[in-house]
Amino acid sequence: MSDHYDSLEIRSPEERERDIFSELPGLLRHAKANASAYAETLADIDPLAVRDREALAALPVTRKSEMAGHQAEAPPFGGFAASTIPELARVFLSPGPIFEPQARRDDYWRVARALHAAGLRRGDLLHNSFSYHLTPAGAMLESGAHALGCCVFPGGVGQTEFQVEAMSRLAPRAYAGTPSFLDILLEKAAELGRDLSSVEKALVSGEALPPSLREKLHRAGVARVLQGYATAEAGLIAYESEAMEGMIVEEKVVLEVVRPGTGDPVARGEVGEVLVTVFNPDYPLIRFATGDLSALMEGTSPCGRTNLRIRGWLGRADQTTKVRGMFVHPSQVAEVLRRHPEVGKGRLVVDSADNRDLMTLHCEVTGDTSAGLSEAISASLRDVCKLRGEVRLIAAGSLANDGKVIDDVRSYE
Repeated sequence: MSDHYDSLEIRSPEERERDIFSELPGLLRHAKANASAYAETLADIDPLAVRDREALAALPVTRKSEMAGHQAEAPPFGGFAASTIPELARVFLSPGPIFEPQARRDDYWRVARALHAAGLRRGDLLHNSFSYHLTPAGAMLESGAHALGCCVFPGGVGQTEFQVEAMSRLAPRAYAGTPSFLDILLEKAAELGRDLSSVEKALVSGEALPPSLREKLHRAGVARVLQGYATAEAGLIAYESEAMEGMIVEEKVVLEVVRPGTGDPVARGEVGEVLVTVFNPDYPLIRFATGDLSALMEGTSPCGRTNLRIRGWLGRADQTTKVRGMFVHPSQVAEVLRRHPEVGKGRLVVDSADNRDLMTLHCEVTGDTSAGLSEAISASLRDVCKLRGEVRLIAAGSLANDGKVIDDVRSYE
């Protein structure tokens, strides 16, 4: 297997480490000089002294879970961006709420590498079902596809029948979006008698891909279904190759796995929180704690790519979780409950059935409740979280006194 995106993917591990840590001092100097938050947190750090992973591990952690607070205090980017709005192409808003910048350069999030690994080539038509509204997922995939010379159909989310009709007429060779929505599209196409056999490959992200769902998509005719791991802030972090043995770290990312809540690296193979340092001059994130859990794997991929590999997404280090490709935060659940004083405690339970994410907000209420309370809470849930969910009213004292606001009970076996 020798079809690689560029020569960076097949550098020796030793060469890659030398390259990374010869470039990292320059990134740190740039961040200190142009991003006020890093001017403060790295004030006592000599960038030239950060020449290996041990020195990197001594730097302070930037936590995604705290980014909304930083941005509220120092809008719009909390002092972590090195470029200002007049210099940018777009600004996005993700749940949190967290603003993210997009600079004026090709493949800003570096997604072309993952699309190439998924089999996309110049001239392919990509059906992109990631959202183009508020959040950057749609733009992330589109920019990567354009960098490869691909054409993009901006399907976005929802309107299943319209998307199936477009796919049956345009015959795209590739799909990008959540795996569960691809499953929905294929099922709807079968129901409507539409031919989607042109879709041969897919890059999926935004949610877990259980082996059962990947196999189901293969049986439906999508021969190559590979995963990308990305965040709105950091861009592409890791991606699957045709070997499908772990996820390979992106070349412009320095990835660490640390004990959750700390900046201390764990042993290879041990599950911990993913931290990334991203070589992005406009948004130079340093030791950015994603809140995601994973583990480093031994060795390199059989596909010939030599970078570090992780086991993939193994859950969240905090109670924040991802439902149908969207993050849901404990603060959002609290906002829903605040809107309804009839409710005491509440807990959002996230589960799945038939490879579909489900969420149910359990609300403790006392005595009689007004008619339509469940519907009103459900509307608030949709308004705050931008996702539909069920509401279940339960008696006061029913929920365990364990501090959980979000309980993710999905199994990824």
